[in-house]
Amino acid sequence: MKKGILVAFFGIVFLLMVAPMVFAAETTPTTEVNAAPSPINWKPISAGLAVGLCAIASGWAQSKIGAAAAGALAEKPELAGVMIILEAIPETMIILGFVVALLILIMG
Repeated sequence: MKKGILVAFFGIVFLLMVAPMVFAAETTPTTEVNAAPSPINWKPISAGLAVGLCAIASGWAQSKIGAAAAGALAEKPELAGVMIILEAIPETMIILGFVVALLILIMG
């Protein structure tokens, strides 16, 4: 439970560190004194969340699978191939999150 909270905390800290860079890249200088603020471009933020949240969830799933695999391999070493496959399955979630992020950036 504490690891999940720690991973979520560092994920939020990472997002807070990246968000100013995204907003700084999207701003344009204005010459008017009372110019209306430019609207927020949500595409990079949503694409980052698509990849970031999938990565956090995949890391959490892999931590649980890895702990169970270590216990199972201590009793039955012949299950190594199955455990490698089970450890690789959550990685597809990151790949799908990356595809969604690309679709957001290209199509949106």
